[in-house]
This record gives sequence, structure tokens and C-alpha cells, in this order.
Amino acid sequence: MKPNRSFVALLVALSAGSSVPAGAVPVTVTPAPAARLVTPFPGVVPQPRAAQFPAGTLPLAGLGVRVVGSAPELAWAARDLRAEWKVRLGASLPDAAATGVAITVGTLADPDLAARAQKAGLLTRDPEGYALWVDAGGAFVVGADARGAYLGAQSLRQLLTPDGLRFARITDAPALKQRIAMIYLDSTSQGVNDRLIPLLAALKFNAVLVMSDYVQWDTARAGGFAHPGGATKAEARRVADLARSHGLEVIPLIETLGHVGWMFYGGKNLDLRQDEGSQNPYAYDTLNPATYDRVILPILKEAVEVFRPARVHLGHDEVRSRDRFPARENGKAVGFEKLFVDDVLKLHGYLKSMNVSSMIWHDTAFADAVVGSVPARLPRDLQVAYWAYAPGTAFPALKTVRDLGFPVLGASWSDPGNAEGFARAVAQGGASGMIQTRWTGYFGNPSLWDGNAEQGVAFVRAASAFWNPAAPPLTDAAARYRDLYRPAEYRARPGATVNLGPLVTRALADDDGSGWIGKGSDIDLRNLKPGVQRLGEYTFDISGAVMLRGSRASVKGLPQQAVIDLDRRASGLVFLQTTGWPAATPRESVGRYEIEYADGTRQTLPLEYGRHLRAWTDLQPTSMIPAPAWTGKTGDGLDVNLTALEWTNPRPDTVIRRVTLVSGGGNANPALLGLTLLGVP
Repeated sequence: MKPNRSFVALLVALSAGSSVPAGAVPVTVTPAPAARLVTPFPGVVPQPRAAQFPAGTLPLAGLGVRVVGSAPELAWAARDLRAEWKVRLGASLPDAAATGVAITVGTLADPDLAARAQKAGLLTRDPEGYALWVDAGGAFVVGADARGAYLGAQSLRQLLTPDGLRFARITDAPALKQRIAMIYLDSTSQGVNDRLIPLLAALKFNAVLVMSDYVQWDTARAGGFAHPGGATKAEARRVADLARSHGLEVIPLIETLGHVGWMFYGGKNLDLRQDEGSQNPYAYDTLNPATYDRVILPILKEAVEVFRPARVHLGHDEVRSRDRFPARENGKAVGFEKLFVDDVLKLHGYLKSMNVSSMIWHDTAFADAVVGSVPARLPRDLQVAYWAYAPGTAFPALKTVRDLGFPVLGASWSDPGNAEGFARAVAQGGASGMIQTRWTGYFGNPSLWDGNAEQGVAFVRAASAFWNPAAPPLTDAAARYRDLYRPAEYRARPGATVNLGPLVTRALADDDGSGWIGKGSDIDLRNLKPGVQRLGEYTFDISGAVMLRGSRASVKGLPQQAVIDLDRRASGLVFLQTTGWPAATPRESVGRYEIEYADGTRQTLPLEYGRHLRAWTDLQPTSMIPAPAWTGKTGDGLDVNLTALEWTNPRPDTVIRRVTLVSGGGNANPALLGLTLLGVP
């Protein structure tokens, strides 16, 4: 294909407020039929316990779905398969014909399916287990129970390609019985949880821990302490129903004893605070009957009515981490241990009267100072969640809590290696399962996409570890999270690649200290090879880096800006970019793109660190606005990465005259390594 030609001009800023344009330099713009291409991921996540993927695919033509059985989970399986067809292929998955090749979903309760699974050598009777096979005779998902059939359908979804269903032979079941993910309720709940709940179901979690402190309970509204940023009761009920319709048990978390700032919102209930000198109350007075009669018990009752849970998480962590406790004289006379135990017993007993069990965090009740006294006074049906947020495989409190007679779960957070190592310890230590926690702020739901996205990525890693702790850690969790949260159609989007060679200011390989960031051959990007290549979802033409000025000595002499003359229409632009070094603070402005149209109007695309781009050495995916593009290593073994930022053109019918990249001149100096046009006419 003969390349089109355009011209690129580079403006080199000599000082603040002045610049001198360089002469126009011809560059190559080459049509790319698949400038952006979303393709199925290889393999299945969570990784099955036993799987083979023979060569071949089952054609899609004439394929429909057949459900054998009446359990609701089977209908949910068909619903999710149909949704996958619609999103990925833009097509409908009909009911199967009475005869012929089909997708069949059922359980071992059906004698014919049980016999087929037995004949295929894939039968499993483990709870939540399933057998799955795809061959020329059709696709079959046979669950050991209805729940297993639903989970098997989540694996089948991942075998879908534009050409058919990949052949497979899978026997699978979870290693951990309880696989719980933490979600939040706030005023933005619908936009987030409607995406997150199907994602968690697809990853084979089987419960959600729902942070519910700031739900606008009737009790809170009547008492004047309902927070306007909290979810309504109707929304809480809707989210609970949505979760159940995806096979997820709903466990409300209402923080009590400590972390109870929610009950003092608006300056209300100050007579119930534990520490009367606290300006930001944190704990309540357990010796005042009004604490329970006015606030705690009515809200627990409402939560049970709304969520219809089998268990409620009562918090009880970090009780003494901020306010004095006890602070009141009557409390000091009683002592902390009795205050803590009596509160747990009161709430546990109240919930038990409604046939609901209780859960608490481990840290206060099982701290070294009280482990010899407090646990002995607590009911043995109290579930204990042991949180530990560091990577590793040694979690001794699991055994301590279990040996004291309590059902115990592990609780991990977002650091790589934490969920993976913890899940292995739980599997070996006989605990009940794992919770993947998420701490994004009571009103921070949207940050799961932009701001704290690494905690969403951790759901993918944790799901894999909780299901199959023996599986190797995932290497593409960020890309999978992005795809699951906002799934896209499997299709090629045409466009064109731009060769930025004439603008390059730094070579990717640094053989003599003058390339990349000037640190030599052991810490450069030489492993990103030049040429036209697919990086993530996008095709780029790599020839070097258009690195701009920064505050570091080795880049102070680089240009302040770079001007790319395009003179063409495009529905979008994709920038393969990074920074030479990290910024000092999240969302620090490090530069901008200025897009100028042929009619003289402009669009500005800001570049905020961590939100739109990050340093090549920064692996923390705090935002999903940029897409994962390339990962590699330096010569000395350092893990590095690049991301791609897609900009949607609001005026696709107007010619883009030029794009200017401007550096903010700080520590995080921007570097553009690739530019691709989407939807080029």
C-alpha cells in the first residue's frame, strides 16, 4: 500500500514566551486497516484447575443457547452469554433449534448431561464446579450444581472470538469457598456498580461486601445526619437485587464502635460521642442507651430489611486509633475490654434475633494485648475477617483466630503479591475464604476507573488467586480490568500511523549517555523495537521519542514543544506516551496537547500525571483513561511500561491542521513515542 504524505513542523522553544519554528519536514502517514483492534484475551481468568485448548473453533452460524433445568442461575447464564454476543459481536444469540449443534447449559441433575460429562471424562461434583467442553459437536457447560453452571458460562464467554467458540476441555472448581469483593454505595453508585457487579460475577466472586455507612437510612434522615453524598435506600435495594441476580451474596458493612463519623454528620448526635473533646468524632459512647435505641439498632434493622442478608459486617476495627477510648469517666471505670465485648454481644444478639449472623475485623479483638482475654468472651459463631495488606505467604493470625474457635477469612488489598500470597495461605490453613477489600473513600466510587483504578485491577488479580491459588500471577490484569469494566466490540477500526522520525529528540537506546534519559544502556527503552507494530489495542509506527524539556539536567536543553502538521480529518487521535520521570504529586499538570482545526479553532487536551500518562518506570495503573500498551524490561531488569491515550475528536468532519505537544517543564517531562489517527476518511 502506497503511504500518504503529510508535513510536520517542529517548534523549538528557546525561552519562556518565545519560539522559533523549524522548517517543514516531510513525514510518512500510512493507512492502517486495524489502527485499533480489540481482540479476545488468551486463556481463561480465573485460570481453571484443569484445561486443554485443542486447535479449532465451533462456527457461530446457526448457533443458539439451550438451557436444561429451571434454576435461576441457568437463566442468568443464558442472559450473560447473550450480553457477550451483543457487546463483542453486535449480534444476537438466539434460542437453540430443537436439533443440531448448540450451546447447552445445565447441571448433573439432568441424566443426559451427567452421562455426557462422564463420557467426556470431565465430570466434577465439587460445589460450584463445572465441566465445559467445546468441539465440533457443540458447546456444553455442565455444573455440579446450578451455581457451577453459571460460573462455567463465565468461562465460556471468554472462548468467544469473531470466528467462533474456541475448542476447549475444562474441569474446574474453586479452591476457596468464599470469594468476596468489596463495593461502595454512594450517590454515583449506579454508574459504577452497574459495571462492577457483572465484572465481579464474570471473575467468579460469589459475594460482595457492601460499604453502607452513608446510605440515607430513614433513621439518619429523621435525625438530620443523612449525608447528601450517600445512596438512597432505593438504590441500596436495587444494588442488592442486582448483585443477587449475578449470583453474589450481599453482605452489608456498617462500621460500628469506631469509624462512626457517619452518625455525627452535620454535628448531630454529639451527645453520643465517646470522646467529648473530639472535634471530629470517631467512636460512640457504649454506655449511653440512646446510642443503640436512637441510632445503631434502628439502622441495623433497616439494613436487614433492605439487603435481606445472611450476615452483616459490623466493622469494629481500629477502635482506639484516633479518639480516646474510653474517654468518659464511667467508661474508664468499666475498662476498654468490657466496653468492646459488651458492644459486640449487643449487636451480635440483635442481629441473631433476626436470623442474621455477624462479622468483625480482627485487629482490635485479637490484638496481642487482649488476645488472651477478649476472644474467650465472644460468641464462637462470630465470623472474623483478618486483614493484612502486605505481600507474602506468612499470615500467622489465621491460625490464631481459627484455633480460638472462630470462622476466619483473610482480607487482602491492592499491593501486587498480597492477594496471591494470602490466598495460598488461606487454602493451606483451612480458613473459610478471602475478601478483596477496597478503600477508595466513602464517596469515591468513580475513582475505581480514574484515581484509584489500581484497586479495580486488584479485583482481577484477587479473583484469579481466590479461585485457583496455585495458578501463576496474572501479567495482564490491568488490561483485563479495563476490558471487563468497559467491554468493546471485537472489530478492527481503520486509521493511519504517523512516523514521528523527523521530530525525534531522543533515541530509545542509550549507548553513549545521549539517548533516552541519559542514564546509559542498562536503563533505556531499547527493548521497544522500531517499526510498525501492535501495542495493546493500537497500531503505532515507532522510530524514537519526541521527548520535551524538563527540570532534570539531562533534558533541560530539549525543545519546549513539538508541532505536528496533520491537515487531515480523523475521528480520534491516539498518543503513545510517557514521562521521563515521575511527578511529585498525583494529577500534577505536566503539559498539554493543543489541537488546532483548519478554521482556526482549538481544543486543549490536558496532561495530568497519573491520570493521562505516567512515567515509564511507574507501574501503578491509578487511572484507566490511558490504555495499557507495552510492558518490558530494561537491561538491568527493571520493569517498565507505556500507555496509550485515546482522544475522541468532537469535530470529526473538520480538518485537524496541527497538533502541538507542550511540556510543563517539570520533573515529569512528556515524551511522545507514537501517534495514530482513527477513522481517517
